Amino acid sequence: MKSHRIALLFNANKIFDREIIAGVAAYLGSTRAAWDLFLEEDFRLRLSGLESWHGDGIIADFDDPAVAAALSRSRIPVVAVGGSYADDSNYPVGVPYVATDNFKLIKLARDHLIEAGLRNFAMFSLPEAQENRWAQERERAFRTVMADDKMEAQVYRGLGTSAAAWDEAVEQQIQWLHSLPKPVGIIAVTDARARQLMQACIIAGIEVPEQVALIGIDNDPLARMLTRIPLSSVIQGAQEMGRTAAQLLDQMLNGARLQGTRVLVPPIGINVQTSTRHEAPKHPHVMRARHFIRQYACQGIKTHQVAEYVGISRSSLESYFRQELDSSVHDVILRFKLDAATAMLAQGDRTIADVALSCGFTSVQYMHAVFKRELGCTPRAYQDQARHRAPGEQLAGCA
Repeated sequence: MKSHRIALLFNANKIFDREIIAGVAAYLGSTRAAWDLFLEEDFRLRLSGLESWHGDGIIADFDDPAVAAALSRSRIPVVAVGGSYADDSNYPVGVPYVATDNFKLIKLARDHLIEAGLRNFAMFSLPEAQENRWAQERERAFRTVMADDKMEAQVYRGLGTSAAAWDEAVEQQIQWLHSLPKPVGIIAVTDARARQLMQACIIAGIEVPEQVALIGIDNDPLARMLTRIPLSSVIQGAQEMGRTAAQLLDQMLNGARLQGTRVLVPPIGINVQTSTRHEAPKHPHVMRARHFIRQYACQGIKTHQVAEYVGISRSSLESYFRQELDSSVHDVILRFKLDAATAMLAQGDRTIADVALSCGFTSVQYMHAVFKRELGCTPRAYQDQARHRAPGEQLAGCA
């Protein structure tokens, strides 16, 4: 069987690109295709020297305008991967194209926010630039969805991410957040952008999700680890895109003519976390207390520390919690610890002892007892069940 030399032109430091590469690998693992893959050693995308590379085919990220331009006159088979466009003229001519469906990404996120009880919506995007065309396309989708419902589309692009402009960027984000009607559901064009906005909310003392319910796109585990409040995110079908792109290229290597072929891949679903679990506004002291608990529950905070943060007595805070939530402050702290623990166990890469320590449980035995009481199973049983769940499936406990 002939081996083909295939270049994957992606920036694998980004979660979306890594998932596409994983999809390519999944296709190769399920077929007899013999491919010798070229990918930059440090996983960054470089075009220099590509013209002298003697290969048989390329799968490339066409969201990068430099890549699209460099491959526009390629003499070997190319399959493009990128975002979808409302205007057909924005697609490359004569190149098979596998796209994430930007409209469905945004509509799924907005529908989720509606289901959470929100009636005001906004989007946090990126500055207008050629390399951000996919973000502007998501803006377009958001404006279309809002126009269909005869609602005004609030879109904020803000500044790009750089150390020099960081303080100014955060200050402007806080000003924008204060200007929005509350409560509001905000869709960020990526998880990275959502993480930035969540930091601005925390700095400004804006409660998430009572005042701002926030959802990103990518389901990036790194972004989840870097946020104090677990972030909801739309799960793109990036692995399916990679599989589809590999299948198209395989067909082209075997003589198929697929010029102009276009495949739109819908999102898989939503990883629902705390950032969009919006509830009708409670007493301001309860809202403020829960905002504090979300950030610090896993650091072993006690009821008296929550009361000190809110600025009222412990007994008064307990009374408000009983009235509003029919629960004690301690029970709410424990629930957030449990939520954090289940999320870590579902990732499958942490030991039980590590999860107990990270989530503020005083011992593995105590976490075991809490799991048995609240979920009806052990932490190990929960982790085992999570390994076999479908993408996007939520686990409430053990079957």
